[in-house]
Amino acid sequence: MRYFIEITYKGTNYHGWQFQPNAVTVQELINNAFSLIFKKKIDVFGAGRTDAGVHAEQLYAHLDVEKDIDIDEVIYKLNSLLPKDIAILNILKVTDEAHARFNAVSRSYQYRIYFGKNPFLTDVTWQVINKKLNVDLMNEAAKILLTYTNFKCFSRSNSDVKTYNCDVSKAVWVQENKSLIFHITADRFLRNMVRAIVGTLIEVGTGKTTLEEFKKIIESKDRKNAGPSAPAQGLFLTEVNYPKNIFINE
Repeated sequence: MRYFIEITYKGTNYHGWQFQPNAVTVQELINNAFSLIFKKKIDVFGAGRTDAGVHAEQLYAHLDVEKDIDIDEVIYKLNSLLPKDIAILNILKVTDEAHARFNAVSRSYQYRIYFGKNPFLTDVTWQVINKKLNVDLMNEAAKILLTYTNFKCFSRSNSDVKTYNCDVSKAVWVQENKSLIFHITADRFLRNMVRAIVGTLIEVGTGKTTLEEFKKIIESKDRKNAGPSAPAQGLFLTEVNYPKNIFINE
């Protein structure tokens, strides 16, 4: 029996999603909680990885068990075992071939900036002080992302991937009062891609990089030409979408 788990977490205290032998990760804690409940070693497989300090409002993982489970009971037990900054939102029965990573058709992220200083938002925004941004120009640059597919220039150096191609279907900045949020959706993302895009768009917004230079950065396929990565704490994985036919309704 295969199940998808819908997870949300604040990533401040963790070295990302993916298991690491010498650091505390979200995947490790969820594996441990499931293993305690089922009294055997359980490994969950996530839809993707998030870096240290990055948050997830919605991330899916899958696991296999030998028989049907009482979903409400397992959710209750998991949330009792997990720390307060990790929560299980739902557990969904899926087809035996469904895969949390490979069946995902789109992923959405938000990058959240706060203009000013707010101690309550320290861990969940990039707080920008004494920096004026041309948001209209940043949105013009964001539209350019929709016209390209190869984003090697925004990928972490030496990433072990078969392709740097991503189909970006949405990229827009939305400002409201002191908050500025970047929304981006694609079929897949490269490691560090969103933070590198944000950092480069900020340079457009400050006038350091022109729209024509932004295009040349993408076409160069060289990470050294793009801007610095934005800080991890402002990044949220907000949504992962799947085809409906992998879910089993009972």
